[in-house]
Amino acid sequence: MRLVAIEYTVVNAREKGRFMATMTLSRLRQARYAILGFGCNQAFLFAMLYLGSYNEGEGHGFLLDRADLLCVLVSMALTFALMGRSQLRLTLMSLADKLVTCLAAPAALALFALATVYALNPDLPWLALAVAEGLVAGVSLALLLCAWGRALGAASIDQSVPEVFIGSALGAAVCFFVAAVPFSEAYVVLYVLPVGSAWALRALRVPSGQGADETASSPSVRGYAQDEASKKADELTGRIIAGTVVYGVATGAVEALSSSADLPLSTSLSVTFVLFVLYCAAALQLYGGRPLSPGVKAVLPTGPNQEVGPLGGAYRLAILLMAGGFIAVPLLESVGVSGVSVVLAGYLGIFSVLVSLFLVMGRVAGRDAVGSFAHGFAALFAGEIGGILLGGALSSAPGPFDVSAALVALAGVAVLYAYLFLFTDRDMAVLSVVIAQTDRFEEVCELIARRAKLSKREAEILPLALRGRTAERIAGEFFISKNTVDTHLRRIYAKCGVHTRQELIDLGERTEAEL
Repeated sequence: MRLVAIEYTVVNAREKGRFMATMTLSRLRQARYAILGFGCNQAFLFAMLYLGSYNEGEGHGFLLDRADLLCVLVSMALTFALMGRSQLRLTLMSLADKLVTCLAAPAALALFALATVYALNPDLPWLALAVAEGLVAGVSLALLLCAWGRALGAASIDQSVPEVFIGSALGAAVCFFVAAVPFSEAYVVLYVLPVGSAWALRALRVPSGQGADETASSPSVRGYAQDEASKKADELTGRIIAGTVVYGVATGAVEALSSSADLPLSTSLSVTFVLFVLYCAAALQLYGGRPLSPGVKAVLPTGPNQEVGPLGGAYRLAILLMAGGFIAVPLLESVGVSGVSVVLAGYLGIFSVLVSLFLVMGRVAGRDAVGSFAHGFAALFAGEIGGILLGGALSSAPGPFDVSAALVALAGVAVLYAYLFLFTDRDMAVLSVVIAQTDRFEEVCELIARRAKLSKREAEILPLALRGRTAERIAGEFFISKNTVDTHLRRIYAKCGVHTRQELIDLGERTEAEL
């Protein structure tokens, strides 16, 4: 009997080890898909913003000189703004799914076709081609980025945030090598990158019903005793958006000055991409020695004695790099280095931090990051457009006064103001408290589901029931009938030993007190 028990223990240990190895392998495979795919998406984004195909209007006026950048930004901002409307989000995410399903081949072929037509007919109006490229690339980028919000939001935050930084660094490295190639048409190879992004998204596809809008797969902080946390989350969202607008305006204003830079564009961008890769490496070092445990302990502050977590440290580092660029613009250009390149490196760092923050806010809201991506990036790119137009208008204004120096100084002050008063380290700490409450609510739901032996669907409905959602609302979120929801709720009540919704909420409060 003892030998049988020992043999069973050994076999069980082997099976457990095999299972853990499988889970680890699966997680590693998912991480590879996420890093490679998001890297492709980031490289395509950087290329369309800064390696424009039709930036040949030098000397024709500011708006014409920056037409390639403005067209992409306007297309992305409008798409994100439409995505931010809940009535249109389902339709646009369905379009994003179709783009992913066909591996974004139509977008890539359209961009190749435009480049080929221009190469064969250089006398064609390049401005019209720039508008066409901006429309195709901008809409595709916005849809793919929202799809990545859904895919990355399906994983835990402490897993997805490092993937964001590693993927962004990979994308910048690809753009660096393309910019460094002494061949003016080398950028066209980047048109294939949407295919890689879509391929990875297919591999990481979130099941249908988990991403178009609010979903039930992730419990929300808006629980039975979470009113205060809910208010804090809403306030933090507003502060993040406000800071995002300021960062966009400041960056756009400085980008307006780059059109008059004496250095070749490739040289300036090479510095930007190298600095950004180094920034990502430094940001990832902040995670050293931290266990990637469930939740957000590896991302946000974890205790009263810890002021900021790794994400807060990455935020500080990006602000330092960006502000340093503003300060050093005249100094660096005197020694042959574009100060704007340093500012752009800091801006790309802030962009990566914002992606991470939007993922976190999606978790707080109990949904994927599609909605937070839509509102956040619409604000960011709208601010950048406004900054470019403002900077261009001031730079072209006649007068003896050196507008460029004043513009750089004002942009630097705006960035510092956003960091000190709009979204600060203190807000990072508050966000960590909100996330902790969200994690606690999730633990309550998991404990109740395990004790009551709820089915998968019943466990998905439980958080919504604890939040007081009506049967009609639950039915709408799951795309099922109200009668089906009522049936699931009766089974939940029976398994939990309660008779009403209020008794179920009381059970949730008692379970929370046990934790």
